Amino acid sequence: MKLYSMPSSGNSYKVRLLAALLGLRLDIRDVENGSAELAEARAEGRLPFGKAPVLELDDGTLLPESNAILWFLGEGTRFVPADAVLRAQMLGWMFWEQYSHEPVIAVRAALRVYPERAAQATLERMAELLDHGHAALDRMEARLAAHDWLVGDGPTLADISLHAYTHTAADRGGFDMARFPGIGRWLERIARLPGYVGLHG
Repeated sequence: MKLYSMPSSGNSYKVRLLAALLGLRLDIRDVENGSAELAEARAEGRLPFGKAPVLELDDGTLLPESNAILWFLGEGTRFVPADAVLRAQMLGWMFWEQYSHEPVIAVRAALRVYPERAAQATLERMAELLDHGHAALDRMEARLAAHDWLVGDGPTLADISLHAYTHTAADRGGFDMARFPGIGRWLERIARLPGYVGLHG
């Protein structure tokens, strides 16, 4: 299978992380922001929604959206609970990640990291994203202060999904992660999983 992956993107990284944890070999096609490879993949119709990641199956089927790809690769593995209630709770965290976490944690990081977005990084916008991001992290901390994992007794796709932008929230986003010791311990647990790779691994 081919993975059209933006190396600097947490959404692409979460797919690479799950593949590494499962021991899956993917043919990685880097389509970094602003690159000729990204323009080419778009022109060839490889990115149905115009962005990475996209998983291309052996028969040519294209699967866009990071959490949908996680579900496809994770189904039937130890990262998807057998219990229906736990599965629903896992999906709840994954929906929340794209609706309430990524739009603030990832966006603040992008405004700091990508030069072409620097003009959007006004003091007011950055302060607002910082406040909303800390509120999202508070939500995670409320769970992880007393539990090892977001759902159940072991790592699930929810942990992989939310790890992607959380583990770089301090360096790239400028968030004060010292405020969230439960999240810190959780990040350490994920980093100890066999096969783990970081964003640039």
